[in-house]
Order: sequence, then structure tokens, then C-alpha cells
Amino acid sequence: MQAIDAGRSSRRAVGSRRRGGLLGLLIAALCALTLASASPTLADDYDSDSAGHPLRIVAYVLHPFGVAIEYLILRPAHWIASQEPMKTVFGHED
Repeated sequence: MQAIDAGRSSRRAVGSRRRGGLLGLLIAALCALTLASASPTLADDYDSDSAGHPLRIVAYVLHPFGVAIEYLILRPAHWIASQEPMKTVFGHED
């Protein structure tokens, strides 16, 4: 009886190793496919005349705040103004 149980457990171990190997092979193939299908991109050309301009540096700092104001205040305000009856009050046209 113990010999039969030992044979079954060794077959299970071999089967799980095969599945683990196949899973690893599948993951490696998916990673290779992902890397092969990625298209290269190029960065913007660096322009030393405009990149070091003091106003450009200020713009780098202020831009995230402008985006936050747009998403948190201006877009919801536009949505409210585009709904009835506010649409009529504010003269919003589609």
C-alpha cells in the first residue's frame, strides 16, 4: 500500500515540475514577444537656448499645479455648466 502511494506522489511531483517548467517557458516567451513588439522611441532634441530659460524652469515647476487645477476644478465646473438648467443659464452650446 505504501509503495503505491509513493509511486503516485512521485508522479505528481514530476507532473508539477513539468507544469512549472512549461509555465516558466510561457512567461519567458511572452516577455520576449513583448520586448520584440516594442517600438523604439526618440527623445525630444535638447535645445540649450530654451531649456535653460528661467521662464521654462518656472513652467516645469508650475505645470503639475495647472494640470491639478484643470482636473479638480475646471473640468467638474464645465460638466456642471453643461447640464440643464445650468446649460441655459451659462449659455453653454453643444
